[in-house]
Amino acid sequence: MKAIELSEGWGLDHLQVTSRELREPGGDEILVRLHAASLNFRDLLMVQGLYNPRQPLPLIPASDGAGIVEACGPDVTAFAVGDRVMPHFFRDWIAGKPTKADLRTSLGGPLDGTLQQYMCAPQHAFVATPAHLTDVEASTLPCAALTAWSALVVQGGLRPGETVLVLGTGGVAMFAVQFAQMCGAHVIAMSSSDAKIAVLREQYGVEHTLNYREEPDWGRAVRDMTDGGVDHVIEVGGAGTLQRSIQAVRPGGTIYLIGVLAGASSQLDLVGVLMRNVRIQGVVVGPRADLESMNRAIAVNALHPRVDRTFALEETVTAFEYLRDQRHIGKVVVEL
Repeated sequence: MKAIELSEGWGLDHLQVTSRELREPGGDEILVRLHAASLNFRDLLMVQGLYNPRQPLPLIPASDGAGIVEACGPDVTAFAVGDRVMPHFFRDWIAGKPTKADLRTSLGGPLDGTLQQYMCAPQHAFVATPAHLTDVEASTLPCAALTAWSALVVQGGLRPGETVLVLGTGGVAMFAVQFAQMCGAHVIAMSSSDAKIAVLREQYGVEHTLNYREEPDWGRAVRDMTDGGVDHVIEVGGAGTLQRSIQAVRPGGTIYLIGVLAGASSQLDLVGVLMRNVRIQGVVVGPRADLESMNRAIAVNALHPRVDRTFALEETVTAFEYLRDQRHIGKVVVEL
């Protein structure tokens, strides 16, 4: 089978198409023919050697994917040949709070990821795909969508009428917009691009938008706009934007720390967090049980993920460059 492998060092120039032996499933394993893999910023950091420089190589990158069951081991009871499935991000985190061991079973590092044509793993490492989605669409769910769902629904208990501030228009951000709207919440979305803001307004019905380059003091602007601040902030910028997110959130509100696009370290004034009872919550995707719950909600609401562009397997480096340059709205997908 073909796979994309990082083997001789860090960086996009070390990604190469390689051939790996196809393994037959045994015991409770299933063999899945992956049709698509979507890319996350974490995957780019991993390839660049910035996420975990001690990650052993070779490694097959990427965390999200979807495909079809082609063979089952003799002890498999959950799936049958022909079922459409997706692997979940933390293979062994099934439900509840994670253990250290659970968090060491993530795809795309330390375990081989989804940029491969076949994946053989225990049946508990997969969930069923919502029937109304294509595999390209479904490949965006296990990491990016579940991160947004974990923040707003599982940890945030999002309620109708609350207000969500979403930073950017990447994969997690766009799922946050869709889930917030699905739950009857108000959305304020930000981007540095007027063209992307137009998509948010015209295609997704987002009424309140801000161009953060034109409004650098956007934290105060959001607080003024909402008469005291938002209930929830999807914080994908990290240290570089966290201070303004603290300004934007209401007393008792929650900031979900999801990404570090604007940096991982900075000097912060935390007085506002203490004085206004603000919660800063780290979000690391979620367990299989929550992925299954999210998929049911996606199916009931007939939600379709935003896929910006697809690339062929041989164009994986170009796909990563497209992601790196932040030209996308939603998800970037590699068809396998």
